[in-house]
Amino acid sequence: VQLQASGGGVVQAGDSLRLSCVASGRTFITPAMAMGWFRQAPGKEREFVAAITWRGGNIVYGDSVKGRFTISRDSAKNTVNLQMNSLKPEDTAVYYCAIGPLISTVVTGTDNIWGQGTLVTVSS
Repeated sequence: VQLQASGGGVVQAGDSLRLSCVASGRTFITPAMAMGWFRQAPGKEREFVAAITWRGGNIVYGDSVKGRFTISRDSAKNTVNLQMNSLKPEDTAVYYCAIGPLISTVVTGTDNIWGQGTLVTVSS
């Protein structure tokens, strides 16, 4: 499986942005599998943002994005989206998508397949 993230850009604080991640290649994705988003700001460790099971019934958010970000998936398009609202300068980071066998492993970052990052810059 290959993951391709897109949608990053430069926005102002308070703006919205939508990231997408498309899975391609050998895309046999079981309902229990999950996809998620992480981010890494300069000089900081990678941070979990959100994850969703392919079945769609289980969603987890990182504390810093709860109430502002919404993750969703389109199984027909093998795509996971991250709608980011009320962006803050501290949301500035490279955002990475990932896929893993279970949502628990995606959240902890273990046993994931990673995509390349997409840069989000939020100016104040």
